[in-house]
Amino acid sequence: MELAYYSDYAVRLVNSEEPARGKDSLTSVEAVRDLFGDNSSAARRATDADVTRFRSVRGRLRAVFEAADKGDETLAVDLLNSLLLEFPVSPQISGHDHRDEDGRPLWHMHLADHPSNATAGYAAIAAMGLAFHLTEYGVDRLGLCEAAPCRNAYLDTSTNRSRRYCSDRCATRANVAAYRARKRLEADRSGSSGLAAESVQRSSASGER
Repeated sequence: MELAYYSDYAVRLVNSEEPARGKDSLTSVEAVRDLFGDNSSAARRATDADVTRFRSVRGRLRAVFEAADKGDETLAVDLLNSLLLEFPVSPQISGHDHRDEDGRPLWHMHLADHPSNATAGYAAIAAMGLAFHLTEYGVDRLGLCEAAPCRNAYLDTSTNRSRRYCSDRCATRANVAAYRARKRLEADRSGSSGLAAESVQRSSASGER
């Protein structure tokens, strides 16, 4: 498992809430467990108490994305460092049960957490994954969707640093809204030009009399 994979943990947790829409899917222990994805052994550690703890970590992770989105690199790094200090992990080489065609282990880096609860384990992995992404690609690769009122978090992995939306759906919605806005502006300008022309014609007619 590549270390960059772990950054998705942060995105999943942050996007479990949509503040502008008043939506929050993190309301039960089952929702907490779903965030772990395929990591079922870690998910089983979750209890009802983790719901509140997860929400707290979620707010801190969103603050990292918000700082990055505003271009405040120092604040984004400081906020992320505070999470890394509070929720440490131990990088380990792992082969698990995966083998290549010759039967040799497929060695890869794995983050081993040592949590006192499910929240600590998840936060450690999410923070470390986000840190690897930030240092590898840059702070400006952490973004918040520009399709109002979405503001979901995303990780920009485009070659030209051009990503602005969390999904194709939001990109399409934003493009349609922009197109309609341009059409309304053109119509307003056309209407204004027509009224101005009529006013000139009426003035000319009055002068001829």
